[in-house]
Amino acid sequence: MSFPPSAPEIRQPCPACARFGKPAGDLSLLASIAINSPIGILNLDKPRGLTSHDVVDLVRKATGVKRVGHSGALDPLATGVLLVLLGAATRVAEFLLASPKVYRASVYLGRATDTDDAEGRVIAEGDISGIDQKRIETSLNEFRGHILQKPPVYSALKREGQPLYRLARRGVEVETAPREVEIYRLEIRNWQPPIVDLEVECSSGTYIRALARDIGEKLGCSGHLASLVRTRIGRFPLEEAASLAEIEEAFIHGTWRDLVHPLDEALLDFAPLVLDTQAEMRISLGQAVSGDGLFPRQADMVRAYSAAGRFLALLRRGNDGRWLPHKVFA
Repeated sequence: MSFPPSAPEIRQPCPACARFGKPAGDLSLLASIAINSPIGILNLDKPRGLTSHDVVDLVRKATGVKRVGHSGALDPLATGVLLVLLGAATRVAEFLLASPKVYRASVYLGRATDTDDAEGRVIAEGDISGIDQKRIETSLNEFRGHILQKPPVYSALKREGQPLYRLARRGVEVETAPREVEIYRLEIRNWQPPIVDLEVECSSGTYIRALARDIGEKLGCSGHLASLVRTRIGRFPLEEAASLAEIEEAFIHGTWRDLVHPLDEALLDFAPLVLDTQAEMRISLGQAVSGDGLFPRQADMVRAYSAAGRFLALLRRGNDGRWLPHKVFA
């Protein structure tokens, strides 16, 4: 076994940014097209008005793939990067879910809603006449780094198996417990009263709706999320995302492979390891392989490839120093 000279020789992130010039029709037409089970990650630009589940259903019908998931939901109000996982790629969802997210958020100051966004019922209003950009900037200092955040009552979090939003819609009193999230970066992009535009880079589990609500409360004027665009998940930027219309064209014309990222692109933060034929066989059988002298001791997870460059598995280091199969894909 040996290591490649550099990770790019094992796998370069594909651009996945093909664009199609022809006009697109109804995505439902794709349901009748037979496709040979694509596997990988679709970087999709979710349109406003659809739930993430709606998008997954559309892609499932388009591709004929039964196992389809996503790596972090967007509310119907939001647009931007939604990573749709096809086939075995659903097994890397946990790594994409843990990736940092970047958003462009417009916060409406002076008005709170029961859903913490523009789709909710107004429940409070406040005076913003004394609010200026300097005061907003000062308030943002309270929301950088590790913070405790109470998720919105209207959320998909569950209580006794029931999504909170369903309980809230039935008039059931719902209380959410604060949980720790991390805001890596929080910057003002524009202030045009009553809207302040923010750019937010944050950890998994952060609710931008809750952030908008809390900023309004900190300023003493109330606030809610007016609009939201997710511009990045980990290595996947909005600039390389395909629209539903472009995906339709790709599946109609058989060029969908240009849009599907290999599933190991979700794992590029782990170093690559090339296995010889014997070690490849052991891994495929769920057996450990020797790790002597193969990697620095600080590495506890690696991507395993065949000598031909085929992605095989994600391996973890055992207590005895050997590499154990964590997730096998081949």
